[in-house]
Amino acid sequence: MADVKTTARARRQHGDDSARLELGRLGDFIGFRLRRIQNRLAKDFEAATREYDLRSGLFSSLALIAANPGVSQNEVAQTVGLDKSVAVQIIDELERRGLARRERSTVDRRRHALFCTDEGEAFLSNLFRILGETEQKALHQMSASELDLLKALLDRIYDVL
Repeated sequence: MADVKTTARARRQHGDDSARLELGRLGDFIGFRLRRIQNRLAKDFEAATREYDLRSGLFSSLALIAANPGVSQNEVAQTVGLDKSVAVQIIDELERRGLARRERSTVDRRRHALFCTDEGEAFLSNLFRILGETEQKALHQMSASELDLLKALLDRIYDVL
């Protein structure tokens, strides 16, 4: 391993930027590794969807609304990790674009139930196709069982947080 580190270090010293940096102590932390992957995937997805002018949180919010008809704004905000005021702006934008609609909840008149429109479903189908292509570039070397295991482990970590 020292030879690989020495070789990478030597290549960097000679101007070769393709040599991978040592992670040092950062390599001990899963959060750093996850963030690094998320950043790369998000950058690729953003480039592939630039024409749709997606603000942060719009796609995931719409996807949650479609998967959970009647969900509240608060539930969407909490799951996506958005401030409530930002969530309101995103729901407003989804409504303006004709992708989602608010209705008064039949259970609690103080809250709104959110629903995806037919246009929203079509929009999501296209975005999920693009997302699948984006992730496939990164995950193609994993077997189906490895991918299932990775998903289960990530869900387990999320659940304890």
